[in-house]
Amino acid sequence: MALRVLFALLPVLSCGFLGWGTMLRLALVTRKPVDWWLLAVNCGLSVAWIALIGADPTPNTDGWQGNTGAFGIIITGFLTCVYFLVADIRHYGARSAAPTAPWYPAQPAPYVPQQQARPGYGYPPAQQHTPTPTPSPAPAPAPGPAGPPRIGQVRAELDELSELLRKQTPHPRPNPQANPNPDPNAPGNEGEGPAR
Repeated sequence: MALRVLFALLPVLSCGFLGWGTMLRLALVTRKPVDWWLLAVNCGLSVAWIALIGADPTPNTDGWQGNTGAFGIIITGFLTCVYFLVADIRHYGARSAAPTAPWYPAQPAPYVPQQQARPGYGYPPAQQHTPTPTPSPAPAPAPGPAGPPRIGQVRAELDELSELLRKQTPHPRPNPQANPNPDPNAPGNEGEGPAR
């Protein structure tokens, strides 16, 4: 607020000579091309008015050139002050009201790609299927001494699978328990080494 008042009064207090400073501040804040053009126009008018005052041939600069230049620079400073206040208030008013407007659309959620399930080591990927709803569950059979028949079937399938995996799994290195003493002359290998 204090900067707004300072820059609004700058052209008035300097009799229009520093109006370009106010327009430069506005152009830097709003970054609109029209404000940059108005800054250039303000600078050009200030130079033209000062040149007109300097071109007055009278000793007290009270000729028509001096009067026109002084009047022009004061009017330019006043118009700069008014334009600065209107544009600055509009800029900050639009910026503060934008997020709270009811018609402002909500930001969409960022896209997060779904993670694809990677199969484990050597296992095929699990088949994705949608569950089908069953109309009504069937009554469960009474568990006997060995449990429900489905558990027994699953147990048998798991036993078959573990036997199959044991047969197919190659051992990458020899079993260290098979021959704990590789030296044939070591004690405990009486039958394997040369006779003494």
